[in-house]
Amino acid sequence: MTASTESHDLHGTEFVDVNFREARFVRADLTAVVMRAVDVAGADIDAPWLLDGGNFLRVNGVDVVPFVEAELNRRFPGRASRRAGDPDGLRANWAMLEHTWAATLERIAAMPTDTVDVSVGGEWSFAQTLRHLVMATDTWLGSTILGTDQPFHPIGQPNAEYETDGNDISIFATVTPSYSEVLEIRAGRVSMVRDFLASVTPDDLAAERKNPWAPEYPETTLSCLHTILEEEWEHHRYAVRDLDAVEELTAIP
Repeated sequence: MTASTESHDLHGTEFVDVNFREARFVRADLTAVVMRAVDVAGADIDAPWLLDGGNFLRVNGVDVVPFVEAELNRRFPGRASRRAGDPDGLRANWAMLEHTWAATLERIAAMPTDTVDVSVGGEWSFAQTLRHLVMATDTWLGSTILGTDQPFHPIGQPNAEYETDGNDISIFATVTPSYSEVLEIRAGRVSMVRDFLASVTPDDLAAERKNPWAPEYPETTLSCLHTILEEEWEHHRYAVRDLDAVEELTAIP
């Protein structure tokens, strides 16, 4: 597959009789793209922000967003309450997340040991996904809510945009940590969220915070926690998707 990594602004471009068969779009902005008389059989779209309020995706005139949301909530029990607005609801959702991740950790523990480092389609491996969730917790709880001076653990996995946005990546490990170390640090971050939620109050949830990536946009403790929950549920979905793919590829006929 030919890879194009240069930044091209094709805003407003019209493509007519163009063959995009088996093309792959990564971190591409396709907002408000209009497709007519297209063959999309076998297409695979992953757009987590599609489910944010007010967005739509029409296929043959039908907005499919509500169907996608309902199906994801069915597949992942507990996901539907990820935007709980009170302490009890947040605690319940986190408990469900812990249960969900525990089952997935048991699943991968029963698979070949190198599965944790397998990348499917260029996506993060399972170990890298856990490392990214460490960074997400450090960002939104350790730094933004708790105000820790040095919140980031070196094993954290930043996303691709982190360095290009001018951030310092020297704080992160240059040597890949062992899976056992990843599990240990990840377990500590899970406990950190659980402990914070155990005593959080409605007044705490309303407290103002600064968005770590865009300080001009105000946040609250509640919106920061919602981001953590969103990260957890979405990356669990990615992890399960890729584990399913690994099992399918390694299945004995």
